[in-house]
Amino acid sequence: MAKKQREAAAADAATIPPPDGVAAGGPGQGRPMLKPPAEAVFEAELKALAEADRDPRPPGWRLSPRAVRAFLCGSDRPAVRRKFFGDDILVERAIVSLSSNRGLMLVGEPGTAKSMLSELLAAAISGSSINAIQGTAGTTEDHIKYSWNYALLLAEGPSLRAMVPSPLYVAMKEGTLVRFEEITRCPPEIQDTLVSILSEKVMIVPELHGPDRVLHAKPGFNVIGTANTRDRGVNEMSSALKRRFNFETVHPIRELRQEIELVGRECDRLLKEVSAPVQVPPQVVELLVSVFQELREGVSREGIQLERPSTVMSTAEAVSVAMAAGLDAFYFDGGRLGPRHVVRHLAGAVLKDNPDDLKKLKHYFDVVVKARSQKEGGPWTEMLEARKSLP
Repeated sequence: MAKKQREAAAADAATIPPPDGVAAGGPGQGRPMLKPPAEAVFEAELKALAEADRDPRPPGWRLSPRAVRAFLCGSDRPAVRRKFFGDDILVERAIVSLSSNRGLMLVGEPGTAKSMLSELLAAAISGSSINAIQGTAGTTEDHIKYSWNYALLLAEGPSLRAMVPSPLYVAMKEGTLVRFEEITRCPPEIQDTLVSILSEKVMIVPELHGPDRVLHAKPGFNVIGTANTRDRGVNEMSSALKRRFNFETVHPIRELRQEIELVGRECDRLLKEVSAPVQVPPQVVELLVSVFQELREGVSREGIQLERPSTVMSTAEAVSVAMAAGLDAFYFDGGRLGPRHVVRHLAGAVLKDNPDDLKKLKHYFDVVVKARSQKEGGPWTEMLEARKSLP
């Protein structure tokens, strides 16, 4: 009876179509997902790169370092679209770090695509980006190493069958990468659980006996950590742990055209995922990205000095505002996205903690938007007219 139920369930699952961008048989087969993992979204590109890859690969890697770089930064042969917009040399250093005996720590302001970079690296190198630990104030040593199925533990005693392996344990056993997000959110004593593992590539399980007591990491194992520079002082990493990582700082995108391309592409993708096919005019994206870059840098392209908001004017926030503006236009304005929709949702990105940030945003309208409205017109005039929608 149980066998028939399993066969029926499998048949039902086979009839559920995979979501857009996720191939049948891939991660999350047959289950709609808000955010499919990178290895599912870019499965075709990863397959094309693997088939064309003739370069040497580090032990345990799915692709060569050159192919991993092509996956992130784009290539013509095979045709692979750029996914990381930023410093290509940083990408190369990150790949080299992961092929060494040291971990990789990505640090930077919130919203600078550190998590996306770690996800893309894990997908290309190990074929899986979902083996991850999310660091929080409540993260315990069990989350990092292993825990137990207590029913089996009481019935059978300590055994591999009773063990619940952590993502780190799985990565060591299979020879893959593990992602450790927001590591500085964890208490220092929990962070330091990694020190001996990164040094010796060994995990001891005192409860077990025999060969299962010691887990030796297979080739290909390594750790990618991320930490926000604004979290310094929350739980500072120990010197011992820092020495086990190569640090790379991920900076905000400074090239205007690159950021415009990224925001426009991501906004299109996100709107399609929620079945809101709004056309996103390039001039609206350029206006939005210009506002974010100038407030982030504290100076306009005309050289006018601006007060920078205390909040992070990141690319991720720009994408969020663009998507919100698109949804606003789709649901309430017939799908005609314009600068006024951007203005309606701009304050939500700028005004988070400090009430003075709203004054800084209004000052930007008074000294930058107004002048460009008089000189350039077009979307800047529409933006100025929408100023009244600010709180």
